[in-house]
Amino acid sequence: MCRRHDLDASGSTINQGREVLPDNVKPTNYALELEPDLEKFTFEGTVAIALDVVKDSTTVAVNDVDIEIQSAKLEYNGQEYTPVNVEHTDDIQTTTWTFKDVIPAGTTATLTIKYTGILNNNMAGFYRSSYKDQDGSTKYMATTQMEPTDARRALPCFDQPDLKATWEVTLVADEKLTCLSNMDVKDTKSLGNGKKSVSFNKSPKMSTYLLAFIVGDFKYVENNDFRVPIRVYATPGNEHQGQFSADLAAKTLKFYEETFGSEYPLPKMDMVAIPDFSAGAMENWGLVTYRVVDLLYDEKTASLDRKQRIAEVVQHELAHQWFGNLVTMDFWEGLWLNEGFATWMSWYSSNVFYPQWKVWESYVTDSYAGALSLDGLRSSHPIEVPVKKVSEINQIFDSISYLKGSSILRMISVYLGEDVFLEGIRRYLKKHAYGNTHTGDLWAALSDASGKDVEKDMATWTKKTGYPVITVKENGNELHLTQNRYLRTADVKPEEDETLWPIFIGLRTKDGVDSKLTFNTRETTIKVPDTDFFKLNADQTGVYRTLYSPERLATLGKESKLLTVQDRAGLLGDAGALATSGYQKTSGLLDLLAGFKDETEYIVWSEIAARIGNIKAAWLFEPKDQNEGLKNFQRDLFSPLAHKVGWEFKSTDDDILQQLKALAFSQAGYSGDEKVVAAAKEMFKKFVEGELDAINPNIRGPVYNIVLQYGENNGEKEWDQVFDAYKNGRTSDERNVALRCLGRSENPANIKKSLEIAINGEVKEQDIYQPIGGLRSHVAGTEALWEWTQQNWDLLVKKLPPGLSMLGSIVVTCTGGFTSDKAIEDINEFFKNKSLTGFDMSLAQSLDGIRAKASWVKRDAEDVKAWLKKNKYYSAEKL
Repeated sequence: MCRRHDLDASGSTINQGREVLPDNVKPTNYALELEPDLEKFTFEGTVAIALDVVKDSTTVAVNDVDIEIQSAKLEYNGQEYTPVNVEHTDDIQTTTWTFKDVIPAGTTATLTIKYTGILNNNMAGFYRSSYKDQDGSTKYMATTQMEPTDARRALPCFDQPDLKATWEVTLVADEKLTCLSNMDVKDTKSLGNGKKSVSFNKSPKMSTYLLAFIVGDFKYVENNDFRVPIRVYATPGNEHQGQFSADLAAKTLKFYEETFGSEYPLPKMDMVAIPDFSAGAMENWGLVTYRVVDLLYDEKTASLDRKQRIAEVVQHELAHQWFGNLVTMDFWEGLWLNEGFATWMSWYSSNVFYPQWKVWESYVTDSYAGALSLDGLRSSHPIEVPVKKVSEINQIFDSISYLKGSSILRMISVYLGEDVFLEGIRRYLKKHAYGNTHTGDLWAALSDASGKDVEKDMATWTKKTGYPVITVKENGNELHLTQNRYLRTADVKPEEDETLWPIFIGLRTKDGVDSKLTFNTRETTIKVPDTDFFKLNADQTGVYRTLYSPERLATLGKESKLLTVQDRAGLLGDAGALATSGYQKTSGLLDLLAGFKDETEYIVWSEIAARIGNIKAAWLFEPKDQNEGLKNFQRDLFSPLAHKVGWEFKSTDDDILQQLKALAFSQAGYSGDEKVVAAAKEMFKKFVEGELDAINPNIRGPVYNIVLQYGENNGEKEWDQVFDAYKNGRTSDERNVALRCLGRSENPANIKKSLEIAINGEVKEQDIYQPIGGLRSHVAGTEALWEWTQQNWDLLVKKLPPGLSMLGSIVVTCTGGFTSDKAIEDINEFFKNKSLTGFDMSLAQSLDGIRAKASWVKRDAEDVKAWLKKNKYYSAEKL
C-alpha cells in the first residue's frame, strides 16, 4: 500500500499513513444472517452489503480475519458479476475482489458474501462463552466483542469507525434460546426443525465496532420507568441480581437525555452479563455487554466498593450511547473522545445520583492519580495518539485515553464553568449526530458556547505527551512559577522539556479560589494577597504537579484545615510523586504523612495508604529491617484509626464511614496489628465452619489477605480454604474476591499453586491476572512470577493472542514488581528475540516503572533508613 493520496494498482489508499481500506466504495447498509452452532462452535453467515461506488473501480476490498469465504458476487444495474480474482492479505486483514468490468462511479451495488467461521474462545469477534448451569453442567452462549477491530472476525465488513452504515440482522438459533441484537425484534419465524429465525429492525447508521448479537439461554429483569424498556439479562438463576443496574439505567438514560438535550434514539436498552469478557463492559448501541461482576449486584454479599464500581461502569457505558455511538471519532487516534468523556460523565452523574459518595473527592485519588502515574513515564503517549496499524489500537485503551482524557475535560469544565461546558457538549452532539468527528470539533463547540479559544488552550494537552511540574519560588507576596516536564524516572532531557503547557493555576487563598489565572510560558509571576496561606491547583483540577519549598510544604501540612479534601489528597499525591522523581527527599514525604495522624477523611487516608504502598513497593527488595520499619510506620498510622472506628459494620454507618473502616482495618492488618489480625482470623474461622456471612463484604478481601499473610506457615492451610471460597462462592463477586487474594501467601507450595491455577484451566482466560496479581506483594512471589512467565510464555501467547487486548496487562503484572536495573536487563534479554506485537507499549511502560523505582531507591535508601531510625521505627524492639 502506498502513502497518503498515492494509489496502488488496486486503487487503495492510506489516509495519513494508516492501514485503511480503499476509498473507492462506501457501505450504506448490511443485511446479515447468522446461524451459530453451539455444539461444533462454528457459524454460517451471509451478508449483503449495499455500496455506493465513489470512484470508477474494478475492485472491492473488505476486512476479514479467521473466516472462510465461500462465495462472493456483486450486483448492480440489474446484473450479477462474479470476481475474476480474489486476494487475501493477512497482515492488513483484507480480502480484495477484482472484477473484469469497471464499476462506474455513482453506481449503487450490492456485494453478497457467504462464509463460515469459528466461535472462538478468545473473547473477540463472534465468540463462545461458557458457564456452569444450576445443575453443574457446562453450557455455552454465542456473543460478540467487536471493538476495536474485531467485527471482521464475525463477518466481512468495512471495519473502520468512519464507515458507518445501517444494519439489518437475522439470527437463526434453537427455538428455546434467546436472540438479541442492537435493535428490537421485527419478527420471529419457526423453521420447523426446532430452530427459529429472529429478524431485528433496521438500526440507525453506526460503526462496525458497535454491532452486537447474542444467542444463549437467558432470563431477565426489567425496568419500565424510562420511555423505552430496559432489561438486564443473565444466565438463569442470576437474573435477579440485575435489578440494581436496570433501575440505575432508567434514571441514567433520563438524566442523560435532559443533560445532552438529545433523545436516546433506539427503541430499547438491553444489558447482558457475559461469563467470558475481556474488558469491563462494551457500549454496543442498545445492547451493552458486561463482565458479570460489573453488572450484577447482590446487596447481601457485595461490598460498597463493588456497588460503586457497577454504578460507574453502567453510567460510563450509557454515556457512550451519545458520546461514541451517536457521535463517533473519525479514527482510533480520537478514542479519547469516546472514553475520556464517558469516564468524566460517569463521575458527573454518580455525583448527582449518589452525593453521599463524594465522588469528586475520590476522583483525585482514582482517575486523576491514575492518569498522572502513567503519563509520568517516558513511554507514555499523547491523548491523541497516532495509530496506523491494527496491532497498535488495543494498546491505547489505557489510562491516558480514559483517565487523562477525563482529567483534561474536568480541567476545562472547571475553567469554563460546568453549565457552559455542558452547553458546548449539547451543541457538539446536535451538530454531529450520526456522524464522525475530530478533537477539533469538540473544541469548536466549546469555543462557540464559551466565547473563548478553547482549541488554543487545550490542543497542547491532547497532542503532547506528559505534563509539567510547577516550581514555586516565593519572594514576598510574589510567587515565581516555572514549568518543566515531569518524569518519574527523574532524567528529563533538554529535548524532552520543550513543551509549554497552558496552565490553569487555580490559586486558593483565604479569600477563595481564583480559577481564571493562567499562563502558557516557561515562567510567570503572580501576586498573592496573603503569604500566610496559599495553594496552587485548588481541588487538584489542573493536570500538573506542584513543587513547594520544604518550609511551605510543612506549613500547608499544618494548615490542612484550610484545605479541601481534594487539596489535602492532592498535596500528598504531589509530594509522593516528587519524592519518587528526586525533587524532594523521601524523608520529607514521610514527615508529611506522619503529620496527618489526626486526619478524619477517608479520601485523604486512602492517599496516605497509597503513598506508603508506593514506598514499600519500591523498597520491596531492600533489607528486611527497612521493610519492617516501613511496616511499623504504616501500623503506627493506621492502628489507632482502626481501633477508633472499629471493624463492626452497622446499618447506621454512612457509606464513607464504611469505606474508612474497611481501609483502616486492611492497612492495620497488613502491617501486623495484633488485634486486627486476631479479629480477621476469628472471622475467617467462623466462615470456614459454615457461617457464610461471618465476614462483612466490605472487608472480605482484607480478611483473606491477612490470614494468608499471617496464618501458620505463611497461610499454608488458609490457601486451600480461600481457594474453596473461590470455587463455591455464592456470586461471581464472592468468587473473584477470593481469587484475587490467593497470591498473598508467601508459602512456596501456595505460590506454586497460585501460578498453576492461572493456566491449567481452573480459571477463565479473562481471569488469569487475578490469582497471580497478589504475588507482587512479596519478593518470593515476584521472583516466582517472572520465572513462571518465562517458562510458560508460549502458552500465555496462545491463551491471550497478541493481537487482542489482555497480553499487555499480563506482561505488566508479571514484570512490574521488580525494582532494579538488573531486573530490567533480565527482562530485556528474555524479550530480545521475541515479537513484541500487541504489547510493546505495555512492556516499555513496565520497564520505565521499574527504572523509576530503581533510581528512587538508589537515591534515597540511606535517607529512608536514617528517617526510620530517627523516628524509632527501625529499632530492634519494634521488629
